[in-house]
Amino acid sequence: MSADEFETVGIGFYFEDLPVGRKFKTVGRTVTEADIVGFINTIGMTEVLFTNIEFLKHESDIKGRVSPGSLVFCLAEGLLSQATMQRTGFAFLHMELDIKGPVFANDTIHVECEVTESRRSKSRPNRGLVRTRNRIYKQDGTLVQEYSPLRMVKARGTGQT
Repeated sequence: MSADEFETVGIGFYFEDLPVGRKFKTVGRTVTEADIVGFINTIGMTEVLFTNIEFLKHESDIKGRVSPGSLVFCLAEGLLSQATMQRTGFAFLHMELDIKGPVFANDTIHVECEVTESRRSKSRPNRGLVRTRNRIYKQDGTLVQEYSPLRMVKARGTGQT
């Protein structure tokens, strides 16, 4: 059997698959202690809020092993990338982000998305510009982040017949 006889699975959404109003969600992902430690050490975010358990216990308003909001965003983007953008997501162009609440070690997050804008690129008709409203929820249904990225996405064609 040749490789051409097999369908490739896991390909992301094309522009034509993302009309305004389409809604989808990702699978869940648990934020672990190792995720938090690895992230803060990789990016140098070694403030006491993330590195000092005694500070959290006695001085901080936040109690528990809190995750940086930027880690939660990165994990959400990872969930979306593997499920919706493989070979079709070409550029992350803009975003507004609102952090609504904390995520702690052992919380499980997922992302719910709704397409709010979808238009073909004028300068590149084989591409589309798609904006979504992405909401990150914890396992108990608490909304922890909301952001609205604008992405350039591959189209199946140029829209011309």
